[in-house]
Amino acid sequence: TFEMENRTLREYKGNYTRYLELKAEAREAQQRVYDRTVKEINALEDLAKLLGLPKIPTVIESYDISNLGEDSRVGGMIVYRNGRPYKAGYRKFTIKNVIGQNDYACMQEVLQRRIQRYLDGDESFAPLPDLILLDGGKGHVHAVQQVLDSMNVSIPLYGLVKDDKHRTRAIAAQGEEIQINANRKLFSLMTNIQDEVHRFSLSFQQQTHKKKT
Repeated sequence: TFEMENRTLREYKGNYTRYLELKAEAREAQQRVYDRTVKEINALEDLAKLLGLPKIPTVIESYDISNLGEDSRVGGMIVYRNGRPYKAGYRKFTIKNVIGQNDYACMQEVLQRRIQRYLDGDESFAPLPDLILLDGGKGHVHAVQQVLDSMNVSIPLYGLVKDDKHRTRAIAAQGEEIQINANRKLFSLMTNIQDEVHRFSLSFQQQTHKKKT
């Protein structure tokens, strides 16, 4: 009986110790999620302040054009919600109406088709985003702004500019470039978005080219 009581006590202590370990691990995991969420929210708040947006951009769409000759030109659209990728919202576009290598016209076509799908009542393209980020500079922003204006749609629109080493460098408006290197959280978010939209559009372009060849 004495041995049985000791064994039971040891098992209880072992189980209780494991319980404490699991509880500590869960607390650490929860803290990591909380810390990440706080960083993302702070980055979005900083972005809203930097760009003078009317509200925090909880839904961001980003676009990139990828091409390999005229037969494999595509556009990629990705969505970030609350600072994280929302892959259910990603969309692919095959360029249909542009002749020749014209990146601006391709971007215009993609945005025009995306907005039109929403205006036609396609729920898979709802809602409109709080912010649009193009993989490109002031020229891309100017070209796409013409599309938004012609469709009577008002959405804050900016570009993401890379340096000569293909690293995110600044946010482009129609008349200026806004440096973001000094804000680490914001720089990280913008880099992640630009890298993700480039990866997504390039992957689709490669698939399209492979099928055609």
